[in-house]
Amino acid sequence: MKTILSITSVLAVIAAGSLTPATINAAAPDLKVPWKITAELEEACSCRAACPCWFKSLPSRMTCDGAAIIVITKGSYGHTSLDGLSLAQFVQSPERKSMFESFGSWNFDYIYLDEKADQNQRQALKEIAQHLFPEVAKSRNWRFVPITRTIQGQEHITKVGDYSVCSGHLIEGGDGTPSKITNPPLADPMHKEYFQGETTRFTFKDASQDWNYEKSNYMFNKFHTDNKEYATFEAEMAKKMAAMKPK
Repeated sequence: MKTILSITSVLAVIAAGSLTPATINAAAPDLKVPWKITAELEEACSCRAACPCWFKSLPSRMTCDGAAIIVITKGSYGHTSLDGLSLAQFVQSPERKSMFESFGSWNFDYIYLDEKADQNQRQALKEIAQHLFPEVAKSRNWRFVPITRTIQGQEHITKVGDYSVCSGHLIEGGDGTPSKITNPPLADPMHKEYFQGETTRFTFKDASQDWNYEKSNYMFNKFHTDNKEYATFEAEMAKKMAAMKPK
């Protein structure tokens, strides 16, 4: 299965100082293996709600300790079905730095893939993870674990192996409906809009960490996306990063 070039590769070109319109086009992802997913996003972090990282601001605490868990309801990578599979990313930003300014130098980047996936599905999930979860640290660790989610009333409870429990619920807006955030500055296709909530419990024991948060940021979204939408997003993000590079 051919590896698809991720936004990380594009940003590496930026870091080298050689980004031009021509190199942006040259770094465009390979579209020969189309993929698409309809999925639900369960996201939590150590920040106070709403998470400031998506607005280019500093984390509420010293670091942003965060997780994004994706539950695929229907999806495919080429002819490989991804229905019913899940994947997750756990990360931590450097102290006293915003997510955006420290991209690429985060403290760690761990990816967890659904252990019930067969060999073809595992490779497909790895390829798609490179787009859904850009590499934010100098190295990346992969694990295959059971990922489960249950919904009990208003509470969403997601477990990632023996490493994490993420339990959260939505909060009401002023009109009594769930509070929704639309088009934050750093929005990728998964975050063009999302419902805002609060954690009941958010734990993580891996990567030399031992998180145990409550009443912190929680987000939920139902979304549909594909390789073409991410190709467009990655090209636009590369331009934004290039514009921020010091002259």
